[in-house]
Amino acid sequence: MPLHDWTDERGWDGVHLLWIGHLLRWIQPRLPPDYRASVGSMPALSVDTVNGKPDLTVRRWSPPGLTEADKAAAEAADPFQPDAEVVATFTLDRDKAIHIDLRGQLIAAIELISPRNKDRHFSQDGAKTRYVNYLRQEVHLLLVDLLPRPPAFSFADRIAAQLGFEQPPCPVPFAVSYRINGPVDPNTQLAFVRRPLRIGQPLPVMPLALNPFQAIPIDLEATYMAAAREGYLE
Repeated sequence: MPLHDWTDERGWDGVHLLWIGHLLRWIQPRLPPDYRASVGSMPALSVDTVNGKPDLTVRRWSPPGLTEADKAAAEAADPFQPDAEVVATFTLDRDKAIHIDLRGQLIAAIELISPRNKDRHFSQDGAKTRYVNYLRQEVHLLLVDLLPRPPAFSFADRIAAQLGFEQPPCPVPFAVSYRINGPVDPNTQLAFVRRPLRIGQPLPVMPLALNPFQAIPIDLEATYMAAAREGYLE
């Protein structure tokens, strides 16, 4: 099934969830012994200052009725008296990622980018930081972005800029696979495979590295086709 035009993002959430399931079923029988695939949630912690409503829920309070003299006396009695106490609610991203671990250690991940990963500047920064941290922690990463909006924004380009290596522009939609070849103190040596995606064309088979010498093929077309059919996309 050729790639749909996801300029209209309606229906993406359902296909995203179904696609994750089909990817998991594709990967599991192809993993070597001791490797395990699972679906996990990504921690999300961000503060939106654009509209004044934070995604991070913060509640502040202080004892009522305190005068300035009361506050000065409290500070004198306890120099570590806080100015305020805060309750922060940490949430999990609604999207899921596929994690591959070897004997309990995360070694590879697949993330399918959703609109909320890049609909605002703070979302873009938070997602980019997560992707870069995978690589810095020597976790191989397959990143897939089928969404053409915003047209001038590309996580592949942002990741390259963050890590300080040059590459030609890689506009959306795209699939990119990063393989960590090992640390070169104080840096990390990596290789990558980039594939541009085109609306109306089949998706490629992409490698997902398990170590510097071994990878498994991920059939994006077959798994996407199954998800799209179950999601009633024609």
